[in-house]
Amino acid sequence: MKALVLEAVKKLRIQDYPINETVGPYDVKIAIKACGICGSDIHYYLEGAIGDFVVKEPMILGHEAAGIIVEKGEKVTGAALGDLVCMEPGIPAPFSPETLGGNYNLDPEVVFWATPPIHGCLRETVTHPARFCFKLPQGMTAAEGAMMEPLAIGIEAAKKGRITPGDTALVIGAGTIGTLAAVSASAGGCSRVFISDVKAEKLGIAGSYPNIIPINTGKTNLLDTIMQETGGRGVDLIIEASGSPKVYPDFFRCARRGGRVVLVGMMNGTVPLDVALLQGRGISIETIFRYTNAFDRAAALVSAGKIDIKRLISKTFAFDDAVAAYEYAAAGHPDVVKVMIELA
Repeated sequence: MKALVLEAVKKLRIQDYPINETVGPYDVKIAIKACGICGSDIHYYLEGAIGDFVVKEPMILGHEAAGIIVEKGEKVTGAALGDLVCMEPGIPAPFSPETLGGNYNLDPEVVFWATPPIHGCLRETVTHPARFCFKLPQGMTAAEGAMMEPLAIGIEAAKKGRITPGDTALVIGAGTIGTLAAVSASAGGCSRVFISDVKAEKLGIAGSYPNIIPINTGKTNLLDTIMQETGGRGVDLIIEASGSPKVYPDFFRCARRGGRVVLVGMMNGTVPLDVALLQGRGISIETIFRYTNAFDRAAALVSAGKIDIKRLISKTFAFDDAVAAYEYAAAGHPDVVKVMIELA
């Protein structure tokens, strides 16, 4: 079938690629209709690796997708031909200790689209377990459905942040994940969500949402601004979503005593931590890796009008122009949040 294949660093090609997938009794086959370009896709495209995950042979990209069910296994219930669904891209081992313990995202044997050596979903059809497919509410488009994957990360961050209604939050980084973490925190009950970055264009997009207050750290001091806005107390919750070692360890000072920090942004190497500061202020730290049971919640929040996802889709390309789409996404335009590829 036609697929977008990464053949080598900075070498992408749409080609007929041999895919041999059988629809098992609990599987569905999905005709892909939309697929977003993720930061991890760009890393593989530009560098050929993310940490220990190295592209050693041609690999189909893409893991943020939605499509229409065109075939289903005989034991699939609750799904029908023609349903528009989004798909959770990771399939854990069903009986691993992590899965049985409720942390299936941490299963070391998880099979995750577009993570070497697993092929992604930027192709005509995929076969996937029905358990990890979620019917989209009436009125949602395939492009919106493809946004459920990055939104799931934002929801996971808010969930790990243990938000109490009325809390204040600070999100570090106004990229796709940071913005989605901010809107998730707001939807989860935060009264005000500050979001910091050095790119005015991205802050403008994030700041267009209600209750989200942008802070340009290229022009103002983050700690001074937070303390001024919170009466010297600090915020209840910090979500670090920039993945930049430059922000460590100073942003911890923006948390109130007894506050919480959720680390979302990933990076290579180590960063400094002021352990005495964390202990003296009683600051607790959580981390997230992907998500658990978040896709249905993401779709429900969008359907209910709690989160407007459309405004984050910055530019759309046809599948035949997928190579140009990756070149555009890799250019790092400051006013671009998500580049989407649509299939006929």
